[in-house]
Order: sequence, then structure tokens, then C-alpha cells
Amino acid sequence: MEQKLKLLVCGDVRGKLKAFFARIENVNKKSGPFDLVLCVGDFFGSHPEMETLEEYKNNLKTVAAPVYILGPTRKELAQYYANTEEGDICTNLSYLGKRGVYTTSGGLKIAYLSGIASGEEPTEGKEWSYGKADAIAVRDSCLASKANMGDFRGIDILLTSQWPFGMQENVKDSSKLVSWLANAVKPRYHFCGLNDEFYESPPYRNLPDKNTQMELATRFVGLASYGNPEKKKHIYALNITPVEKMRVLELIQKTTDEIPSPYSDLSLLADTQDARNGAEKKDDQYFYDMNTYDDNRRNKRRSNDPNQGQKRARPTFDQEKCWFCLSAGSIEKHLIISVGDHFYLALAKGPITETHILILSITHIQCAALLSDAQWTELTRFKQALTQFYADRDQKVFFYERNFKTGHLQINAIGIDENVAWKIQHVLEDKGEEYSVQLEKVPTLNAPSDLPERGPYFVAELPDGTVMLTRQMKGFPLHFGREVICADNLLNCEEKADWRQCNCTKEEEDEMVKNFRENFKPYDFTV
Repeated sequence: MEQKLKLLVCGDVRGKLKAFFARIENVNKKSGPFDLVLCVGDFFGSHPEMETLEEYKNNLKTVAAPVYILGPTRKELAQYYANTEEGDICTNLSYLGKRGVYTTSGGLKIAYLSGIASGEEPTEGKEWSYGKADAIAVRDSCLASKANMGDFRGIDILLTSQWPFGMQENVKDSSKLVSWLANAVKPRYHFCGLNDEFYESPPYRNLPDKNTQMELATRFVGLASYGNPEKKKHIYALNITPVEKMRVLELIQKTTDEIPSPYSDLSLLADTQDARNGAEKKDDQYFYDMNTYDDNRRNKRRSNDPNQGQKRARPTFDQEKCWFCLSAGSIEKHLIISVGDHFYLALAKGPITETHILILSITHIQCAALLSDAQWTELTRFKQALTQFYADRDQKVFFYERNFKTGHLQINAIGIDENVAWKIQHVLEDKGEEYSVQLEKVPTLNAPSDLPERGPYFVAELPDGTVMLTRQMKGFPLHFGREVICADNLLNCEEKADWRQCNCTKEEEDEMVKNFRENFKPYDFTV
């Protein structure tokens, strides 16, 4: 039986940080440990206890459990997020982002939409507001990883600050966009704040649609603000098994207290039907049309794991801007070579050689340490296929992953001629010495748990099976892996260590992708 994850969800903290952190520590000791603490509504505010945050930023104190918060709901609150350029506010306190989907190492899928609906106003540069495009982007990200139309199981949790329109009467600032999103992604739990009220609805049954024929149930929970004088419920605890690990019968099992969907009779986003259709067509093209080479192309979190304690690039959470998410509008589709269920292969941008390949996760996952068993299995299959591909060309494959200052899982794969491949370990050690980076040998990677549970890392898999890893990332050079490959006693092309110095034209990239795809066909298990 799959182990359930223990979660706490909290309403608006509004700057009462000293009391909140103390409460989390106390609850975690008595009833934990909790895998994750999620906060909806306004986390920051003008309360005097805001000063406590500096003690945590300076590592004088540590938050007892991983806490993830939504963004600001008003312009004046945006200042508290201004210095989170690398994602984390302090250890174990992280800003999820404006919008996106976060998948934990255990497979729990959490969709989130920060801020207040802006109506028709553009929301670019306004972290405290969102628009139709943001809601559609979250919906698309939730649907992106499903293998076939009709098998969508919904997601585990939806976090919004605003209440959905139609859930209850007389709710201030409820949002039809939130209603539409909840109706589209069918979360098992939907949490929100801002309304200073606690309300837990009976489970409502979502109607089937073109993405799923299953009638999935949702529990809505609106939380009161933390420490409210009326002592309305503001913390909600739950044990949850990810939808992807549940049996279909469990997902569709009905209860005696169910109510109809509060959104079934609402006209939601009717005036954006054309926009939605366009987005859907675009996604279909990304996933299934591998014969076109048009250039239609987000930067999670410290990672997709509640236990991660590393810094992460804030752009990670803007899914629309990620260079590597297949559902994002910024991906360079013409670089894609092969697409599986969980991973895809693409030509490296600024490739060192014409067969310099990236293995990338289709959905937004920070690093290989956070993969599920099914994802790890497919990653291994891609590695085995590439190993054989290079071997048939008298080359040994070198894999490396840098989980540091990057928001999306990417593993570099490049072939090294057999007669010099034995030098890789020596070059790694030399480069490590040059940059005062200590690399240690670790056992062969057989599961995500073989990689560091917390924090950033760099790992290299050598052709002879040796695995070298470092977690010493302070001052770690971003081009370390490329510098190893380009060293004078390996490929001898040190001028290519920076990918920006070896960019190709789109026509050249098209030709390299076409050639690799054709040559890789005998090894491609996705065909």
C-alpha cells in the first residue's frame, strides 16, 4: 500500500509569523512529521511579528517543516516577495509562484494560482493579479502529462487565494476564473483563504468531459485567517495518497453526503472559447506532431519535494516562460527529437557536438531525485537507448545533471570517443580541484532515493559505471559539466564551454535534429 503524505493547510497568516512558526513547530512535534505545509491567502502583512522573519533569513532559527506560500493579493504586499529572486525566502519557507503545477517526489500534484482576478487588465509584471491566460495556463499544465485523451484523473490539490464564484452566496471577491479552473482540473481538494470564514463543503461530483469520463469528486475548504479572534478553523490537516497511485474504483467511489457541482450551471469563460481552443490545438501539436519543425516554442521550486531545502530560481514557477516545459509557450519545439510518457529528448541549445542531447521531463520537475518510480523507469530506458546509440558509433556516453540554479530537470548526454573516454574521471577531478569542488564517488544510481534528498547537487555518470557527486555548490560554476567535456584532453574545444558561444542558426539546428532523429530510430522505444 502506498504511504500517505501528511499535510497541513493554513489560512491567511497576515504577518503573524512568530505565532505561526511556533504553532507549526508544536504541531509537527506532536502529530508530525508533516511532509508539507501549504498556506493560502495573504501570508505577509503589517503585523509587528513580521520582524521575526529576519531571524529565519539569517539562519538563527529554522522553520520546523517545509512551508509553501502563495503570492501577494495586493500591490502593497508585493514588497515582501521582492528579494526572493532565487525562490526561497529562507530555509523551509518558499514562494510557490504566481501560477503553476508542483509535483512532489511522492507524485502529489498541486496546482496553484496566486493573487486576485484582474478582469480584462493585462497581468504581466503584477504578481498580485492574474487573468484568463493564467488560469488557462494552469489548466494546460495539469493536462499536459496525461498520455491519452480521456484518462485524466484530476489533480490532488488546488490552491487559490480567492474563493470560487458559486460555492457560497455573499462571498466577497469570489472569482469565476477560479470556478472555471476548479471545474477544469477537478482537484480532490480545493483550498482558499481571504474570506475570514471557515467553510468545508460536502464532496461535489464533477461531471465528465472530453478529458475524462470519470466522475471525480472534489472537497472544497475555505479557511479562516490564522489566529482569528472568533477561533474559526484556520488549519486543516489531511493524509493523502496521490491520485496517480490510487485505483480508479477509489477515485469514483461515491459517498452518501455528496452534492451536485456548484459550477455545472455557470457560464464560465464562454467568451474565451476561441482562446482555449487555440491553446488546446497548440498543445496537441507540441505532443503529437513530430514531423513539423516550426519554431513555436517556465524556469519549482527548489524542487518537487517537500523535503528539499535548496535555493531555486524564481522564474521556475512561471510555467509560460520555462524553456523546457512542453506545455509552455517558450519551448523551442524544433529541437525536440523524441517524446515518451514522462520524458523527451532534445538537441542541446548551443550543442558541443551534433549529438549533444538533453533528457528532459515533460512536466515541471526540478531534479531526478524527485522522480516517481514510473518516471525513473522511463529515464533509465532513455539512458540505455542513448548508451547503445553511442556505443554503435565507437563512443562512450557521459551523463551529468546540475541541480543548481535551474528550475527544470535536464540531464546532459554526450558521446566521447572510446580511446579518450577513460580520461573523464581525471578531468572531473582536475576541474574539481581547480574550482575547489570536492567530488565523491557514490554507488550506482538505481533509484531517485540514491540522490540527495535535500539541497542542490551535481552528479556525473561515467561510462565505466562510476558515479561522482558533489553537494558543495557555493560558487559552483554553471558550465562545470561543459568545461569537463570541452577540456583539451577530451574534446579539446574549450571555446564551447559556454553554450552562448556556440549557438547555431535554426536551419543548422533543424538539420542536426533531423539527422539525429533518423539515426536514433532503431533505438527509440517511443516510436
